[in-house]
Amino acid sequence: MSHTLKILVVAGFMSVGLHVQALELKVGYVQVDKILQEAPQTAESGKKLEREFSPRSQELDRMAKQIKELETALDKDGLTITEAERRNKERDVQNIKIEFQRKQRELREDINLRKNEELGSLQDRINKAVQSVAKAENYDLVMYSGVAYAADKIDITDKVLKLLGKK
Repeated sequence: MSHTLKILVVAGFMSVGLHVQALELKVGYVQVDKILQEAPQTAESGKKLEREFSPRSQELDRMAKQIKELETALDKDGLTITEAERRNKERDVQNIKIEFQRKQRELREDINLRKNEELGSLQDRINKAVQSVAKAENYDLVMYSGVAYAADKIDITDKVLKLLGKK
């Protein structure tokens, strides 16, 4: 056999061998967005954050109502009080508005921080669930969202959601 023919035969066997190995590879796909929307832990996390920040949110609602009442009273009494009293009341309203904005900003920042903490915890649980499903069903490779195409037959999202629902 010529040298070129030997190389072609060997290359042919190698490509057949690689093709057989590729057929044996078990691949799975997980839709993280779907899991984040449907996992029971997502709803639990939302309720937990709502309970945690509800008192501060209610305080802000009371402050907003107080500001509105003070502004209404100032408009109503503005013509009957002295200039100095009007300036003092305007300054009081302005100080409350500044305090309101500060508390509002702090609340937003704290909520965002806690949401990120909860999301990190949830992502850890999702990763563990994906790994459990992958190991239990002998997957060689599991990919997350962001792939160009994935056939429905390799989508293991519902299996991961089922596992998350048991916890």
